[in-house]
This record gives sequence, C-alpha cells and structure tokens, in this order.
Amino acid sequence: MPESLPRLRLDLDFMPSPDPERPGLLIRDPYHYSDAALIVPPALVPCLQMLDGERTDLDMREALVELTGELEVGELQDRLLSVLSEAGFLHDDVHTRMKRAQHDAFAQAPERLAAFAGAAYPAEVGALKATLAGWLDGNAAPRDGRPLIGIAAPHVSPEGGASCYGSAYGSLGAEYANRTFVILGTSHYGEPERFGLTRKPFVTPLGRAVTDTALVDRLVAEGGPAVAMEDYCHAVEHSIEFQVVFLQHLFGPEVKILPILCGPFARSVHEQTRPEDDAGVEKFLCALAALAASERDRLFWVLGIDLAHMGRRYGDAFAVEAGEGQMVSVGAQDRARLQCLTAGDIDGFWADVQRDSDPLKWCGSAPLYAFLRAVPAARAEVLRYAQWNIDPQSVVTFSALGFREA
Repeated sequence: MPESLPRLRLDLDFMPSPDPERPGLLIRDPYHYSDAALIVPPALVPCLQMLDGERTDLDMREALVELTGELEVGELQDRLLSVLSEAGFLHDDVHTRMKRAQHDAFAQAPERLAAFAGAAYPAEVGALKATLAGWLDGNAAPRDGRPLIGIAAPHVSPEGGASCYGSAYGSLGAEYANRTFVILGTSHYGEPERFGLTRKPFVTPLGRAVTDTALVDRLVAEGGPAVAMEDYCHAVEHSIEFQVVFLQHLFGPEVKILPILCGPFARSVHEQTRPEDDAGVEKFLCALAALAASERDRLFWVLGIDLAHMGRRYGDAFAVEAGEGQMVSVGAQDRARLQCLTAGDIDGFWADVQRDSDPLKWCGSAPLYAFLRAVPAARAEVLRYAQWNIDPQSVVTFSALGFREA
C-alpha cells in the first residue's frame, strides 16, 4: 500500500540560494528548533509541493521519474525525505522532539540570552558602543522640549534602519532614565490574537536588562486567555532585543523593561471586525490600559515595529526598489496611514489596515493598535520615514515616531 508523505513545515524561511555556485531554494528554521540550512537543487524544488500531507510516496516517485528521466529514483526519494526530516523541516517525530526540547530549554532558562549579537550588531562591547553611538550621533532628530510618553523605532536590521533608530532614540534625554520601558514588539512567530510575556531578564553584550516581574505578574493575573506566558517566541524574536540594546546604550545595562510580544490581529483583518471583538484580546487590552493609567508616571512606551513589506521575499509577484517606481506610491500610502496616528484616529487607522486585508503588509499594526488602545490620548509625530532594500527584489519601510499626549 502507498504510504502518505509527511507535511513540509510552512513556517520555515524559503528564499533563493545566495550562493551562485549552489543554486536552488534555501530553507532554514526561523524558530531555531534546528540550526540546519538546506539548499534544495532546482530540479528537486517541485517535489516539495508534494509534501502536503495528502500525496503518497508513489506520487513523489512518479514525479521524480518525470523530473530526472530515470526509473530508479527510490534512493533519491529516500535521501530527500531523510535530509528534510533530520533537519526538522517535516511534521514528524523528529520535529516534535526538537520543538519540545527548545521550548523546555527556554522555559527553564534563567535569562533570555541575546540571539542576534555578532550577526545583526557587534558582539564585542567596545565595537557595539561605538556602532550605536555612530547611529545615534549621525541621525538624531532635534528635540522640542515637550515630554514624550513613547517612541516607535524599527525592528529591521539596525544597519539598514539606522536613520530611524537614530531619530527615535536620539529624541530621548536623561529624564527618562528611571522609567520602566514597556516594549511592544511585533511577534513574527507568535499565534494570532496572543500576547507573549516572559519574566526573564534580557542579556545582551552590554549587560543584563531587568524585567519588571511585578508588572508581568499583574498582566498575567488580569490579562486573560490571550496571555502566552514564557512565550518561546521571545527566544528567537528580534523586535524587542534590538530595542533593549539601544535602551541599554542610553540608560545603562540594568535598564528596567516590560517586554510584550504582540501577535497579529489576523481575525480582525480578515473578518472586518475590531481586534477587541475577540474576548481574549479585549481582556488583555483592558488590562494594559489599566496598567497604563495606574502606572502612568513611571512608564515609557517603546514600540519595535516596521511598516510595509513589499516585493518577492514577501509573496508579491514583482520586484521593488526603495524610493523608486511602485515604492513611491507605497510611501504615500504609508504616510496617509501614519497621518491617522498623528490625528489620534485609531478607528481610521484600523480601517485602512483592514482594507483588502492590508496589501502593504504592515507588521507593526498590532503593537500600534494595542498601544493606542492602552494610551488613547497618545498622538504621533513622524520624526523620520525611510525605505530599505532588504534584498535586491524586496523592500521594508519603517519610521521613527514620537508620542505625546494630546
């Protein structure tokens, strides 16, 4: 009897191989359950479509015969499936064990260790301080003296987003040093309509940032079923880590933080409802608003968000270049949406996100919405806007925002 083939994990990163001498499809695991990175040769890429949980080994064998022109393809098929399984890229027992081991390890770890030091930013302290100082000194926006209640900075690679990181963090003076920084980060890997919390301190090359566990415990007690406690996504997520590094640079390694990962409000976008029409989301947003009101003078809000994601990397059928062609129109659409934030029009902002299920693919919309519901008096000021080619065919847009009370 034919045997069903396992399903390929669709939560992997798929992209063209960057090595011209090894063409094909590069596959890697953004969750870091596995550190493997595979390049599937072009001739075998069509076989991946057969790993949908419905096809059988005979179906793949027929496809391989057609692709290779050879009748003896059993060894090739076994090798392909074996390599994918060993890498943890299939929904099978190997992946289940890898996932459980990584989740357990994070839950038991005393600290959240830096995941991107040495890759997205220098791991050596002296080099990191010099790099951060350069980004801030070269891009800081003028301060107008009015007190801020929060900022939004990118979470794109700091090198690519340096101008907006510099404008956002350059607006902060020493008067904010003793606040607890509520960091609302995009959860790229978390479940929709969920908020990921952790009590762990965040360790970077600059030192150990302290998580305000009392505030975490309050959100756990009052936040309801949308809370994902000790969310493994914190272990692999960059949207908060990058903000912690900048805050430590400005205010010292032991800066106090409240890290919150915001999963997408996917149901709201697709069903044309308000996010808080989900009972779990409503309960958490109410808890966050209550915390904002009662702890107002000791909190400062930091949003780690990007805006539009356009081009082939993000599923579009076209390539784009920052500031050129179609990206001129995208920039105008970004600015129109940002104008809703400057006017305090949260309903207009969300209606624009919902339109056509958001073809701009703003990944920062959930943190922005959560913040504006928690602090409805906040009004945004656009300090800087930028676009960056994350690869030759794809662009990310982002902005530095300052928030003040109306």
